[in-house]
Amino acid sequence: MFNAPRPAQRYATAGPVNGLGGSFVDEDPLAISIYDDPWSSAPSPSPPPMIYTVNSAFSSVIADATVPEAYRKALAAVDTSNTGEVSVNALSRVLASSLLPAAIIDKIVNLVSSRPRVSSLEFFVALALVALAQSGKDVSIEQVAALAAENNLPIPTLPLDTLQPSSSTFSSSYTPYRQNTMAALRAPTFASENPWNAPRYPNEGATIPSPNQPRSATMNGLTSTFSGSGLPSGWWNKQESVEVTILGQQGFILNRYTVYEIKTERTDPVHRRYSEFVFLWDCLVRRYPFRLLPTLPPKRVQPDAAFLEQRRKGLARFLNAVINHPVIKEDGLLAIFLSEPSLETWRKHTAISLEEESASKRVDGIEEMSIPSDLEEKLAIVRGKLNPLIEQWQRICVLAERMIKRRESAAVRVPSSLRRTYLPAHFTFPLFSSTLPLDIDPSTGRVDGPASSTASLLSVSMLSMRTTHSDVDMSDDQADLARLTNVLRAIVEVNERCWRGDECELCDGVRQGLGHVAEHTQHQSDLLEQRTHSLLNSTLESLKSQRDLYIAMRDLFVRHDRLAVDNVDRLKKRIDSNSIKLEAIKANERDGWQEDADRVVVLIEKDQASIASLLNRRVFIRACMWHELRVVLHNRENALLSMLTQVFAREEQAFADNALSNWMSLRDAVDMMPFE
Repeated sequence: MFNAPRPAQRYATAGPVNGLGGSFVDEDPLAISIYDDPWSSAPSPSPPPMIYTVNSAFSSVIADATVPEAYRKALAAVDTSNTGEVSVNALSRVLASSLLPAAIIDKIVNLVSSRPRVSSLEFFVALALVALAQSGKDVSIEQVAALAAENNLPIPTLPLDTLQPSSSTFSSSYTPYRQNTMAALRAPTFASENPWNAPRYPNEGATIPSPNQPRSATMNGLTSTFSGSGLPSGWWNKQESVEVTILGQQGFILNRYTVYEIKTERTDPVHRRYSEFVFLWDCLVRRYPFRLLPTLPPKRVQPDAAFLEQRRKGLARFLNAVINHPVIKEDGLLAIFLSEPSLETWRKHTAISLEEESASKRVDGIEEMSIPSDLEEKLAIVRGKLNPLIEQWQRICVLAERMIKRRESAAVRVPSSLRRTYLPAHFTFPLFSSTLPLDIDPSTGRVDGPASSTASLLSVSMLSMRTTHSDVDMSDDQADLARLTNVLRAIVEVNERCWRGDECELCDGVRQGLGHVAEHTQHQSDLLEQRTHSLLNSTLESLKSQRDLYIAMRDLFVRHDRLAVDNVDRLKKRIDSNSIKLEAIKANERDGWQEDADRVVVLIEKDQASIASLLNRRVFIRACMWHELRVVLHNRENALLSMLTQVFAREEQAFADNALSNWMSLRDAVDMMPFE
């Protein structure tokens, strides 16, 4: 049942999953992005808003030819994240290892792609072109297509073992978006029962011991005298992390599914499929209906690579949220999910309890007294802020993603109103144009002034955009530093000999200066690529986690409104009715009246016990809502945002310092370039 496509979760209109709520915002959080909406319920891939046929064209070039293993190894050397695409900078580094002239490398790069990103098919065609160039043959797409038709793609000579992933001083790896997990690991807080070391298979047919049993006299595992935030000091530096990666597809054509690898700091990696994430979420939301529980990203029929990558990140955010929740992190099923090698086999041997948390936990008197009398007013304040907070944080996520993509010059699938026409081969660089690019209002044609300077063109790989009154589309003069590096190196090679002879100091000095410019633009391109990678996988994910937190709080309110309702009043009326009936039976004293009276007494006592249990549940729900508001929401929305801001500022400063150092080094290198 978990393999069936899940319907799109429309928060205000659709019914909840199992009556317990899914996600409850008014619209799809990613629907307003100018990029491809990965959460669309339409079959994937959806029709692109921008006509772009490079991938389909290169599919016909490669056709059904067998891709050599050397091609895949070369791609894996620079595509360490297995995204299926690399930057032009990475492609240029691979091609430079072939020792071909820079002019040939520049020609190959411009032949295969006019974008800052290169797909795997474009990458493979580029390698075939390199092999043709190395063998002295014509470097053309037609030649590659002819060889592919013969299933004889040429293999280039590339010393990949000497290829450096980046010349940047930035590390190519990135930490998970919580940025704090490996520095100071929290000591396990488990007492005699460690859920991370749960037995593999309990007794056949046995039920998992309820994970909701209190570890102390309180319902939340912390004493009622725990002051301040309700969490240990410096808790934000002790967050655990989970890493989720995509292993690939398994199954047959009609039953293919994606396998994810989950890595934690305590257990060995385990493999899970999406339906098992759904199983975990369904169990947790039944056990903890009054806790902050993030929702899962949806499922889609025939998902594309972009959707799977977005879903992988969404699953990682979900797991990182639940393993750092003060209560849910100790759930036994969660521990099994993160440690059991085969969850499917484990489920066959184990009966799983879905008992609500309130059934096995209690709130002591001190804890009950700590619940403020104006809790409903406090919750009403938070409830009133959630809709605008969700909307504004979604805008922040969209704007941040847009700026990061622009920083990388890799915005994709822009709507028709912002559609760009990419030049297929050679580019003019605003850096060398006689006038600076201007910001022009498309509606009024008013010129606002210079949009960028030479320094900004070198420091950020932005595209200068021009429009005319007769053309609403914008064509871009691409200022990609990796391409600029290739062009500069080609110029150096062309000017290797001067007409005056081999001893022309003027030409040699200028040529060496251009070589220094090429080296430093390559270094700046590396810096930009690594910084963008970090922003996408760390900063942006933290921003989305903040948005997910408010969506989870809204989900909690919806579940509370639906599930906190009880029938105490109806039971009281029934007790009153049965009490009157009991008095009448005693007064009449008909034959067998004692048996009738005993039967009514049993009903009254049963209803009284139910009322007592429901009243205790009311107290427990209030304690849960107070805990989630004071301990979880208030702490996470503030402390983690402070950490994100500080880390972002430090990383941006480090990036700026490295960029400044790079350009200062270039200034020193070209300071003595000759004039005569």
